[in-house]
Amino acid sequence: ALLGIHEYLRAFTDNERATATRKTLTLRLKQLWKNYATTDWPWFESSATYDNARLSQALLLSGQAMEDAEALEIGLKSLSWLVSIQKTPNGCFRPIGSAGFYVRKGARAHFDQQPVEAQAMVSACLSAYQVTSDPAWSREARRAFDWFLGRNDLALPLYDPATGGCADGLHHDRLNENQGAESTLAFH
Repeated sequence: ALLGIHEYLRAFTDNERATATRKTLTLRLKQLWKNYATTDWPWFESSATYDNARLSQALLLSGQAMEDAEALEIGLKSLSWLVSIQKTPNGCFRPIGSAGFYVRKGARAHFDQQPVEAQAMVSACLSAYQVTSDPAWSREARRAFDWFLGRNDLALPLYDPATGGCADGLHHDRLNENQGAESTLAFH
């Protein structure tokens, strides 16, 4: 909702209802952070599940628009943590897998990696770059995008230039070769 409100307010800057809703939702997300985040688990809830980087991105964009330094700080801290836990030993992007996700103090799922995770990380890192001008965020966005092109656990490209489609995911031993709309749009 915060990402949608951000885009809406770019066109309709004087909409008081949207501005108030952004403020309310930003406060709620900051409160979730305060309720759950610790030094070893800097996150908004007790698990990291699906489309994770969007939470960080929402705080980055809202924090910048509202000149809310706390929202910006939380957005950057949470995104930095996601970046740090979503890497293979050789430095490729490895999103949290949907075959179990990642529950605090539990095992992290490495597979059934989804294209929306890479898409979210690319977008969030580009937002972090826009907010900070730190080129490290641009490099992280590229690393996440390269996941689509085969810089991943299996060294298999998910994007198929012959069809323009994108595989629906990465299993521990193969691609999910279905090329659904969500995955294809995530790549594009």
